[in-house]
Amino acid sequence: MEEANQSVVSEFIILGLCDSWDLQAFFLVTFSSLYLITVLGNIFIVVLIITDLHLHSPMYFLLANLSFIDFCLSSVTTPKMITDFLKENKTISFGGCMCQIFFGHFFGGAEMVLLVSMAYDRYVAICKPLHYSSIMDRHVCIGLVMTSWIIGFLHSVSQLVLIVKLPFCGPRELDSFFCDIPLVIKLACMDTSILEILINADSGVLATICFILLLISYSHILFTVCHSTDGASKALSTCTAHITVVVLFFGPCIFIYLWPVSITWVDKFLAVFYAVITPLLNPAIYTLRNKEIKNAMKRLQC
Repeated sequence: MEEANQSVVSEFIILGLCDSWDLQAFFLVTFSSLYLITVLGNIFIVVLIITDLHLHSPMYFLLANLSFIDFCLSSVTTPKMITDFLKENKTISFGGCMCQIFFGHFFGGAEMVLLVSMAYDRYVAICKPLHYSSIMDRHVCIGLVMTSWIIGFLHSVSQLVLIVKLPFCGPRELDSFFCDIPLVIKLACMDTSILEILINADSGVLATICFILLLISYSHILFTVCHSTDGASKALSTCTAHITVVVLFFGPCIFIYLWPVSITWVDKFLAVFYAVITPLLNPAIYTLRNKEIKNAMKRLQC
């Protein structure tokens, strides 16, 4: 029976975003352009921060890591989606599907924790400015980044372990453009209700803890900014960019994993927003709203 199951699930059929060839041609051009901008934008920020000595500070160290994670996160599913627009029969191997799930949750979990680290950095900078350099030293910054990668890895492994040995005996159609746990688990030929609770609890605990820590950090920051006049506008501008990124990242996550709406077109829209649009908007938000990044770009032109 095990051999039969393995032969049946050697690959999954991906239904994609739509059936119309005209729309697929439009999506091919659109998402190829967006992915190219995402890759170039995030790599540009990483290189800019590394090469410009004026940006060698904890905030920009964390921002460079965020851009790198966004580059990786967008590369998990978008290239496959783009190439599938050229194919009539869209499939993904069982191993490829598990890899998408693993790396999607790995980079997604790491980004959640990194966003908390960035909020902590802003909290120390604004609420404890005199102790900022002593608290946010090199070792602490490296530790925060390493923690985000480790937690992302552990989260991803814990998710994958729960589904990799599930028996799949048909059907094998995924009504999306990539593999993700809520879709794959529905194809298992067994009762997965308890498993779904465990998986949702795993994702929910990480997302909830990160979100609460973010709320606490930014509440303290906004309270401090409202009762201060020195540098208030600059601090508020920086925090606005951070909060915007947090909302853009956690918004789709809530509706995909914690509060699913079970409407196919909404699920696909949220998946596209999470996998394609958010990694594109992050560098744009930080670039357009950050004076130091703009100045670094001018110095680069000179």
